[in-house]
Amino acid sequence: MDLTEKIQQLKPYSALLKGNLMGLEKEGLRVSKGSISKTPHPKVFGCALTHPNITTDFSESLIELITPPVHSADEMLTFLSKTQQYLYHHLPKQQNFWPASMPPCGFSGVDHIPIAQYGSSNQGMMKTVYRRGLANRYGSTMQAIAGIHFNYSFANRYGSTMQAIAKSDRSHVVLLKAPNKTFREFNDQKYMALTRNVVRYGWLIPYLFGASSVVCKSFLERCHEHSLIEFNNCTLYEPHATSLRMGNIGYQNIYEDKAGVKANYNSLGHYIHSLKSGIQTPCSAYEKIGLKNKENINN
Repeated sequence: MDLTEKIQQLKPYSALLKGNLMGLEKEGLRVSKGSISKTPHPKVFGCALTHPNITTDFSESLIELITPPVHSADEMLTFLSKTQQYLYHHLPKQQNFWPASMPPCGFSGVDHIPIAQYGSSNQGMMKTVYRRGLANRYGSTMQAIAGIHFNYSFANRYGSTMQAIAKSDRSHVVLLKAPNKTFREFNDQKYMALTRNVVRYGWLIPYLFGASSVVCKSFLERCHEHSLIEFNNCTLYEPHATSLRMGNIGYQNIYEDKAGVKANYNSLGHYIHSLKSGIQTPCSAYEKIGLKNKENINN
């Protein structure tokens, strides 16, 4: 039985998907006069540490809009639209919310990207220290690239129904069999299978819908190796790229193979083991940075 036939057999159960939840996290840079804003996160948007819908990501200038978990795409997009309208209305004068994923022209380099601050509480300091670690590991310029994240979870009713089918004589209808598995085990197996398919086919989304094939030269002023082509005096481009954010100058962990650290999605157990391995594997380059005491964290 091919995939198309399996999908047809699953159609009678599609109503169960209405109980599933989805949400978005959309990032964007605050800009002023065509460059990244250097001012702190505006107080009008509340505390970045605790606000449920408007916060910051890597930088004080990188705003993140978060929708709550909802049951439909219409609800999700409506909430995001209203939140963004509120954002535009309350931004300080002469500031704007950059619509593209790549940073704006006039990018002034690493030293001018303010790392997000979340106050002096233990939780707030931990979030800032984590971002300082990202700057050391990947560089502040890459972290200034904005993105959008899609979250999705299955309702328990959907999962339990799929498990019942998998255990019955109709097990050929679903892609996962569940002999003698608990609901938790079946659910974990289902999510890991979904994750493997995202890894396998996820490139298709930026290929079809990405829209960041150009970048300002100032973004790469310290990058000596890249495949981009000069378009004019201030712009570089990749003729067949649709998402530079996901390309070689964007979110690529180029050291994972060399360090022997790579996420394993074969099962939940394999995934946890690979994360533990990543945490426990030493790296001489980062050991040289050493530990910082509280007084030096923000220096």
